Amino acid sequence: MRSAGIIAFQLFSLYILFMPIVIKVENLSKKYAIPLYRPDRYLALRDVLTNRTKALAHKLLHPVSSKSASPTTEDFFALKNISFEINQGDRVGIIGRNGAGKSTLLKVLSRITEPTSGRVSTKGRVASLLEVGTGFHPELTGRENIFLNGAIIGMTKAEINKKFDEIVAFAEVEKFLETPVKRYSSGMYVRLAFAIAAHLEPEILIIDEVLAVGDAQFQKKCLGKMEEVSTSQGRTVLFVSHQMGAVVQLCNKGIMLDKGKLIKAGSVNDVIKHYMNYLMAAGAVYEDIASARNKEIAILKAQTFDSEGNPAATFPHNQEIVIKITCKINKWIQGAEVRVAVRDSKRNVFTTDTEIKIEDGSQPDMILATVIIPAGLLRPETYAFTLVTYYPNQVTYHLIRDALSVSVFDGGSKYAASEGMDYGCVFVDCPWSIERVSLTQNL
Repeated sequence: MRSAGIIAFQLFSLYILFMPIVIKVENLSKKYAIPLYRPDRYLALRDVLTNRTKALAHKLLHPVSSKSASPTTEDFFALKNISFEINQGDRVGIIGRNGAGKSTLLKVLSRITEPTSGRVSTKGRVASLLEVGTGFHPELTGRENIFLNGAIIGMTKAEINKKFDEIVAFAEVEKFLETPVKRYSSGMYVRLAFAIAAHLEPEILIIDEVLAVGDAQFQKKCLGKMEEVSTSQGRTVLFVSHQMGAVVQLCNKGIMLDKGKLIKAGSVNDVIKHYMNYLMAAGAVYEDIASARNKEIAILKAQTFDSEGNPAATFPHNQEIVIKITCKINKWIQGAEVRVAVRDSKRNVFTTDTEIKIEDGSQPDMILATVIIPAGLLRPETYAFTLVTYYPNQVTYHLIRDALSVSVFDGGSKYAASEGMDYGCVFVDCPWSIERVSLTQNL
């Protein structure tokens, strides 16, 4: 009789095998012809006409000539040979630096832009929110644009009427329903556009970075709605954002693009970790062997690691940071200490140190000092670590300012929607208490 474990594995394999694929991208490329930079003088209209006349005359006189004029454009691949699959119900965060190809990919998936080569297949209705006001007619009112957008994605008037009140309540534009949307602020545009896209029940919801236009409270509401339509309704969400906390909070899968190429796809945590390490490839290691020669206590090497012992330069806020410091002890000094000072882009955050204990004599030796910055302490920021060996209040043996640099990103905290705002130096769980008091009690 087969074990329960084997049966469970086979059932899971069948589930994966027959899981509906709603988006399939095969060898997708998108190429643009961009003008070449020309450092020569500005061309007047007469120069343009003269050059084109000369080119035409050359073709007439030498129709089979192999000589061609110098090119005025070059090919630029916004996307190049990308392939991936997305299953029903997946919440996929698409991340990458500016110019990586994220927005181009979404435009191709939304059928706004035709690919140069390759194939894209989707199952079901697609609703996309790529730019402020996309799909709106500026002369129509908010009410009319709700029905227009619903009709565009293939919904009947009855279906739109069923969702109309929910859309208006979510967007918070009741007072402006009869106002032409050309008079809406950018925030009102986004609120109404997102409400339409999320409530008209598309099978695939595509959201670009336009949510950054809204305030933190609205962003939080949008993230909650996207999670709801995915987890409870089985709809697929594609989400582009530079806010890693929001991506972690919402998504279960991730895709990383760079220079039009697919770099990594998989679980959202693995993709974000790869992306952040990609950005911070340097700055997490210090090494200077020569310093050991003329200092009583010299710092030879320092490096940052994650909780599993892997070298790392980027960390989610809810993961500890391990710093290992190798020191050469040329002279043992009772009471000497090694210190790490942590600062962000604005201020010193905190310092931590420990005494270098003398154990078995005073001969030159090597030590490895390890300090752990607790998980959940540092807020999302870039931090520099200054390293010091010293005797308190008397002498400094070795000082290395900004020896290491790491980046901390929001790993999915309740503050994720406020990422980029200054909410302090550190996260601190302070003791709170709540009790009922009488309505007649003096305050």
